[in-house]
Amino acid sequence: MSDWISVLPPLVAIIVVLWKKEVILALLLAIASSELLMLMSGTGDSLFTFGVASVERIVGVFQSDGNTRILVFSLLVGALLAFMRESGGVTATVNFLIRKGVSGSARRSRFLAFFTGVVIFIESNLSVLMAGIISRGLFDKFEMSRARLAYIIDSTSAPICILLLMNGWGAYVLGLLGNYELEQSLVGILIATIPLNFYALITLAVVVYTCWADKTHGPLKQAELDQQRSHKHLELDVEPSKPSFMLIPLLTMSLSMVFFMFFTGGGDFTQGSGSKSVLYATTLACLVAYIMMVGSKRFKHVEMTKIGFKGMSELLPLVCIVLFSLALGASLKQLGTGAFISGLVAENLPLFLVPAMLFIAGGLMSFTTGTSWGTFALLIPIGMPLVINLDLPAPLLLAAILGGGVFGDHCSPISDTTAVSAVASGCDLLEHVRTQLPYALFAGGLTVLAYIVTGLVVIGA
Repeated sequence: MSDWISVLPPLVAIIVVLWKKEVILALLLAIASSELLMLMSGTGDSLFTFGVASVERIVGVFQSDGNTRILVFSLLVGALLAFMRESGGVTATVNFLIRKGVSGSARRSRFLAFFTGVVIFIESNLSVLMAGIISRGLFDKFEMSRARLAYIIDSTSAPICILLLMNGWGAYVLGLLGNYELEQSLVGILIATIPLNFYALITLAVVVYTCWADKTHGPLKQAELDQQRSHKHLELDVEPSKPSFMLIPLLTMSLSMVFFMFFTGGGDFTQGSGSKSVLYATTLACLVAYIMMVGSKRFKHVEMTKIGFKGMSELLPLVCIVLFSLALGASLKQLGTGAFISGLVAENLPLFLVPAMLFIAGGLMSFTTGTSWGTFALLIPIGMPLVINLDLPAPLLLAAILGGGVFGDHCSPISDTTAVSAVASGCDLLEHVRTQLPYALFAGGLTVLAYIVTGLVVIGA
């Protein structure tokens, strides 16, 4: 079903989220409406069993190894956070960083979160996780909101990963480009997208501005005021022990992530599996934290088990959101929502507007389906034939597609990346979406203008 009605399920999700402030209900209703539309179009099951089909769609998420790894990884993150918190390692690390002057002020703490996201560009989930874990206690210490932390790490990690494509995203995009005979080398095209990926560059510039100037706007400004009034110090309630109880598990996770990328790629880093590597690295970090805490004689195995499951339970609502988001994405793919939106791009456009429209289409697709990967898979087969048949610049069109996918991901309440950023920062998901949206829309608006001007200059009217 590739017509206007196929956009109804994501609209249902967005309306319910804005109306009821309830993400899980919104996702369930969107899944059910998508399955009902497939029934009406003749591609679904009988009318009496479309509810069962909705349940099976959710169960079907686990048929994908990658999806299952994301869900298990999200639970293990809860256990790891709990281990580091209850050990006193978080409090000790915060005190250590302040004493050493690394994060002796609120501004330095904000830049620590930013630069952590920049340095760890090999995998977006690992990037937001590391930056969030390192900075949570510091943001509490200096009475900055978790919403601000979520914004900084989310708006740093994905743009960096999509600019410096020496990661799983790069391998994925290279695989999609490999189906087309392009004049430039594929790696050369990827490198040439860096100065043309305006959304990623503008977003990073805005993050640097808010880190340096200590300026917040819109709902994020209110979140900052609420934090300063409440004086919450969620990570600092435990007595400090040693920084090693936090830093060693984090170092283990970071270094082992690189090793597992080589391992899963058969020695080729670019061919490594991001979902496998981040799961293996998080599992190993949990094991190291467990051994350290039990070895300190302060914790017993039974107590560690309780701490781990308590940490998992704290993240269970967000894990459910990720599960339902993945199910909705699969349902919308079969319904043809993304194909319909992408098809609009190729109809009767002046050539200079093609980059801007690819960016907008990428944003709409990623926003409504919750996945930038699926957006790339649908739009690259549209953009590259335009390059070949109309002699358009491949780096410009590819940059617009990549930036559009990240833009929609930043705005979407059903994006798994958005959920992981909320998990890493300890922020409510809806608050993260609400406070980040004005910044993403501002960067997206400037990006559209930039692509229109660049289209006029490079392609011509």
